[in-house]
Amino acid sequence: MAETPEWADASQFVGTLLEGPTPALALTEVGRVAEVGDGIAVVSGLARALADELLVFASGVRGVVLDLEPDRLGVILLGPSDRVTSGEDVWRTHKVFSVPVGPGLVGRVLDATGEPRDGKGSVAASARKPVEVNAPGILSRAAVSRPLATGIKAIDGAVPVGLGQRELIIGDRQTGKTSLAVDTILNQARSEVLSIYCAIGQRGDAVARVVETLRQSGQLENTIVVSAGDEDAPGLAYMAPYAAMTMAEYFSNQGRDVLVVLDDLTHHARSYRELSLLLRRPPGREAFPGDIFYVHARLLERAGQFTPEAGGGSITALPVVETQAENLSAYIPTNLISITDGQIYLSPRLVRKNQFPAVDIGLSVSRVGGKAQHRAFRDVAGNLRVTLSQFEELEDFARFGTRLDDNTRARLSRGAAVRAALRQPERDPVPAVEQLLVLTAAMEGLFDGLSEGAVADAMVRMREGVGDRLDAIAESISQNRPLDKDEKATILRVARSSLALPEDGADDPDA
Repeated sequence: MAETPEWADASQFVGTLLEGPTPALALTEVGRVAEVGDGIAVVSGLARALADELLVFASGVRGVVLDLEPDRLGVILLGPSDRVTSGEDVWRTHKVFSVPVGPGLVGRVLDATGEPRDGKGSVAASARKPVEVNAPGILSRAAVSRPLATGIKAIDGAVPVGLGQRELIIGDRQTGKTSLAVDTILNQARSEVLSIYCAIGQRGDAVARVVETLRQSGQLENTIVVSAGDEDAPGLAYMAPYAAMTMAEYFSNQGRDVLVVLDDLTHHARSYRELSLLLRRPPGREAFPGDIFYVHARLLERAGQFTPEAGGGSITALPVVETQAENLSAYIPTNLISITDGQIYLSPRLVRKNQFPAVDIGLSVSRVGGKAQHRAFRDVAGNLRVTLSQFEELEDFARFGTRLDDNTRARLSRGAAVRAALRQPERDPVPAVEQLLVLTAAMEGLFDGLSEGAVADAMVRMREGVGDRLDAIAESISQNRPLDKDEKATILRVARSSLALPEDGADDPDA
């Protein structure tokens, strides 16, 4: 039997291809890397690319289009720039940069692209949403009217924060800004508020300590951690807060209340400045590009209290910014002060006095939170700011050794007692009813004449001695009802009994 020649099989194969359907033409745009730097790349050959479009490099690194010019694209890299080489191919994805969203992210530690960093496997996302969206309009917003309990006496009493507010945390290095934000997250264990902690440009060990604190307290189960460390590409640090805000918007659209901590926007601004200068954007004040205000404004404008038609949820933003030598008039701090609804200023002067948290009530302000403050706090804490400001003025005056009258000495004693009552250790957020008990005792003069250590011991005894005696008042606070005369008397009676003081007590020196 004669063998079939090899050319016959080839002919049959070609005939099969010719008889089959003609495959559709596929148009693929391929660009080239013209230049690469620390965190950026300049790409040519992709004339149809869109702003914020995700690009994929031949090395596997991804990038986001930031600059659109006729003959070049300025791309921020989301991976190590040393893996990208000049001349390598680049492809469009025809998709804008997006991150996963959904309940599956809660309890996870993610990077700015939504990839897991906690070693717990892939993220079960409900959808993917673009990180750049327009902020909700005025008609989609409602008034801030509900309090966000931070568990910190100095804030809940004098600088209250409402759900949907943007409150800036500002201060020098090592003044406790991150601790203040983390304690606020820990206090949400007493509420239904979901927390998102976004670390921007922080050291890896600092982020690990925050995550471990949340894990030990059990609050990590109700928190999403988004981390872009100082060892990561600057593009990830730039995109991280937008990714965190996108994740928050998913839950607020479902009617949830979300707390977003952005720690911190100083590093975010520096990352954006670095990227902009490498892309040859013209520098302005302090070498920041001219649109740095817009960069932060379009981020923080996405927070707010929203109407039922817009989901009914809220996003409360606590951005953190670092000052140098108490310079509140620097470029980035003044930008953020003008964007936000108030600021909590942490003073190094109070840190040197061992006053923690170091909240300077004189320089701190909440422009809308007073309307959202617990009504039970308004009477007790109404004179708190005045008492402390008068005390600090008298304290400076008394240093000159002037002979003081009895009334002035009494005011100094009351002010020192109130300031000592505002002290609070880290990782110990105080429930609202216990804050009310301590502030009432301080304002009524039960701590007058006591040393700082004695005031601390007295506050511990009072909190331990509350038991269930103030449960009815705690329920009243949760329903945001004002205190009546009998409830105020009950609080004062519990405070006196906890300190083993007689019922009538000492007369108020200010009376």
